[in-house]
Parts: sequence; C-alpha cells; structure tokens
Amino acid sequence: MLARGHRRIKLTQEDAYLYERAQEILSLTDQTTSQLQSGAVVSGTINIGAGESSTVGPVMQALAQIMTHYPHVRVNLVSGDNVTLRQQLDTGFLDFAVLMGHENLTDYNTLPLKRGNRWGVMMTATTPLAQKAAITPQDLVGQPLLTSVQTERQDTFRQWAGDVLSQFNFVGQYNLLFNAGLLVKTGACLALCYDGLVNVEAGSGLVFRPLTPTVIDSNTLVWNKNYHLPNVAQLFIKEMRALIN
Repeated sequence: MLARGHRRIKLTQEDAYLYERAQEILSLTDQTTSQLQSGAVVSGTINIGAGESSTVGPVMQALAQIMTHYPHVRVNLVSGDNVTLRQQLDTGFLDFAVLMGHENLTDYNTLPLKRGNRWGVMMTATTPLAQKAAITPQDLVGQPLLTSVQTERQDTFRQWAGDVLSQFNFVGQYNLLFNAGLLVKTGACLALCYDGLVNVEAGSGLVFRPLTPTVIDSNTLVWNKNYHLPNVAQLFIKEMRALIN
C-alpha cells in the first residue's frame, strides 16, 4: 500500500519491510543458482558479515589464502550489528558472521577468535578527559555520548558502568564509527567504541582512551547448524581453524 503525502507518494512501513525481505530472497536465489551451476570443487561466493573491529584480521587472512589459490572464488563482506547479522545468518543471506560480545550461540556452530575488542572512548585531543590515561564510569557522567546500537544492552558494559549508567547522557547512536568520528571531531560529543578503528595518531585531532577497569568483548565466528555449507565455505572453516590453532 502507498501512503500519499502532500506532494509525493511513499511506501508504508509494511511495504518497506516486504521490499527488504524481497531483496534478501532475490540475493539468496542468485547465490544458490551460482553454487548449483558451478561444477568446480572450490568455487562460488563466501558471504560473511561482521561488526567493525580491527581484530578480524584472521578472517581476512583466511579469505586472502582462498582467493589467492582459487581465483574464481568471490567474497561478499557485510557490515552490521549482531542483531542484523544474526537475522541474515538465519535466513541464509550470510554463510558466516563474526559476532562480538557475549551472546547465546547455542543455535550455531562456533569458532572463537583469539583476540578481543578493547572498549574505550574516542574524543578530541583538546577534551579535558584526554589528559587521563584511562576512563572510569564516573568520568562519563554528564558527558554527551555516542554509542553503538548494541552497546547499551550488553551486560558486560552494564556491569562496568553499574549504577552510574543511569547518569550517562546518551545523545545518539552509530553503526559506522567513521561517520561518528567526524561528529566527535567537531567537539559535540564523545564516542564509546572499540580500539583501533579510527586514526588517532598525532595530527588527527582525535584520541582514544581505554575504559578502566578494562572491558574486552570476545569475537566468535558462527555459522548456521541447519544449513549445508558449499565446498568453498567448508574450505574457509578449514583455513580459519589452521590460523587460530
């Protein structure tokens, strides 16, 4: 159904939802057709999603190994938060996802990655808090904070902040830290984020300060127990296990 405005016609919320699902179905159909038509032992596309993190290096190394030895293999990289990635994993749009933080993963095959993500605060170098080596929960009281979509609901972060969390001034959310960094650079706010995602070298105007006590999120490669993975996906698992063991 179309909703008519004063000068334009736009999709209703229900139609927008159906449109997004239709796009996923068409993409999944194309992927399936490609896999079935290929007679090669190792071919097709590896569809993998992950949040923003500098610790997914082993995933990229495994992909590089496969792409080097099997030039017909293609890679589809998707960025998103855990909720979005799990939905796409469950519908078959993704073969794999790297989920960050502590989640119930009993419905998936899992492969823990060794390195974790250190939480901290990104701010301008001229912010008074930039003079500190690490940031406590009390330091953030009253500060205008940007946070990732999933940060506030994570138990780990809640445990770190404790009762002080209710005094935090969350002014917005982000799903791509690069754009959030541009807003932080104006001095309008600070951003809770993982270490190593934005250039904070001298001259960038930005600094990163870790949280104290230290907060580390785990990284876990997951895939659906109920789907039969094509040969190229099985090779990817083999490469990942070789890299992290």
